[in-house]
Amino acid sequence: MNAIATNPTTVTGGRTRLVIGNWKMHGNLADNAALLAALRPATLTARIAVCVPFPYLAQAAEALKGSAVTWGAQDVSVHAQGAYTGEVSAPMLKDFGCAWVLVGHSERRSMHAESDQLVADKAKAALAAGVTPVVCVGESLAERDAGQAVAVIQRQLAPVLALGAQAVCQMVIAYEPVWAIGTGRTASPEQAQEVHAAIRAALDGIGAGGIQILYGGSVKGANAASLFSMPDIDGALVGGASLVADEFLRIAA
Repeated sequence: MNAIATNPTTVTGGRTRLVIGNWKMHGNLADNAALLAALRPATLTARIAVCVPFPYLAQAAEALKGSAVTWGAQDVSVHAQGAYTGEVSAPMLKDFGCAWVLVGHSERRSMHAESDQLVADKAKAALAAGVTPVVCVGESLAERDAGQAVAVIQRQLAPVLALGAQAVCQMVIAYEPVWAIGTGRTASPEQAQEVHAAIRAALDGIGAGGIQILYGGSVKGANAASLFSMPDIDGALVGGASLVADEFLRIAA
């Protein structure tokens, strides 16, 4: 019997700790098989999930079948079907048993010019298919240095919050300061908590303050516990460290 997350950690406000791995554009069949096999038997106190590249959704679904580890994708189309070459719809993700999909990751926003409204539309499309969107927000180093971090996050969240409490209560928010993603730099627990508290306040404003808010940005086993000690940090969205089973499990332990 798989023992993962049978006694999940409860954080402030009764929220369950959640740790999601974002593989980004990494992986191959052999390496994936070893990584997924290592995740199955671990005994952890957090819920864990992996968001994998589209070609490996079937592999993840098969490898994790019957386990407590869930899986998801890294992007989704706003369209349910049609002549949209190269796009992947939320109903397609649901066919694979995806529980999660990332929307609005900073790499999508910057490299693919995704607007705040498009991110909200993708979240809405995911919910319509029964897939939980993990809505990513975060400021650049220049925006932080200019004292605009909270204002940027509020702008990014505005069209999401406009969907209403019923929709937002079915989402997860991930705060990933752009300057800390893959750079080795991490926001201090206090810096992260300041933004998480502002996000929680915005969510409270529409009656959705009880949802999980994750921190992402060079999260490792060495800094996870200090981040998780903050009252409004409910878990992590993990990049590079999620590709190393021992390190990922250490974060989620």
